[in-house]
Amino acid sequence: MGFSEKGILKTHMMTHTGERPLGCTVCSKTFILNSHLKVHMRSHTGERPFSCPVCSKEFVAKSPLNAHLRAHTGEKPHKCTFCSKCFSSKGGLKIHTRAHTGEKPFKCPFCALEFAARSSLNTHVTVHTGGKPFKCSVCEKEFAYKSEIKKHVRIHGGEKPFRCPVCSKCFKVDKYLKEHVTRTHAEEKPYKCPVCAKDFAGRSILNRHMRGHAGVKPFECPVCSKCFFVKYSLKKHMRIHTGERPFSCAVCAKSFSYKYCLTSHMKTHTQEKAFSCSVCAKEFTWKGDLKKHMRTHTGEKSL
Repeated sequence: MGFSEKGILKTHMMTHTGERPLGCTVCSKTFILNSHLKVHMRSHTGERPFSCPVCSKEFVAKSPLNAHLRAHTGEKPHKCTFCSKCFSSKGGLKIHTRAHTGEKPFKCPFCALEFAARSSLNTHVTVHTGGKPFKCSVCEKEFAYKSEIKKHVRIHGGEKPFRCPVCSKCFKVDKYLKEHVTRTHAEEKPYKCPVCAKDFAGRSILNRHMRGHAGVKPFECPVCSKCFFVKYSLKKHMRIHTGERPFSCAVCAKSFSYKYCLTSHMKTHTQEKAFSCSVCAKEFTWKGDLKKHMRTHTGEKSL
């Protein structure tokens, strides 16, 4: 490879020698180019000078903005020479290509594992360090992974960006939308339970169902040893021990461990009376109150 200027050659050589002469004064991260350091500094200052003209999302540099714009246009100009899969960014293609070449340039400093992407390494390292670098700005809860905090903040904002194309029901997490589609709308259910012959749209749903027959509860609480059929049930149970209350009332800021508790609480603000007596038509906010009231008609005595 030829270089027109000595300075460009010198900069290029640093990619081989590993030399990074420009250091960040905040976190000590080092860079080859001043322009890269300048962009990095914005992660500390919060400056995002490049704004998307479509959705107003802001970016620290022009290149991620250009890549983001392709999400609106659908353009994927970077094509894999191995499998012809296309990508919106050059970096995405570069990481994907390593799946074909087997290249894993990012090595864990604690164990022998290697990774194709730096982000995957950073995620893995938290297993060793126990670090949780991502903190929620609302409740200050900390997370090990960026994807986790991204999902978590939707609890506070009420954001449900994943819409079902069939019934328009919205979900906070992509996984929940996929499960909803398979459970509710999928006509084809090729996975049959060998015990009760019930049919399922997905293998994972069948596997969860089979635990009910086998009595297998693989998800154990590390605090009280209670076991659960599914991971999500354990996650909800853990709130008993941690005291986590992720569901906040938008009216009085009271928080709850479970969504159904928040839904029930909201009725105290809306005065909604969804439960009606079939005998005298009297209405009640709570199902339990209706149940007690019915005894005045039936003569049943509470225990």
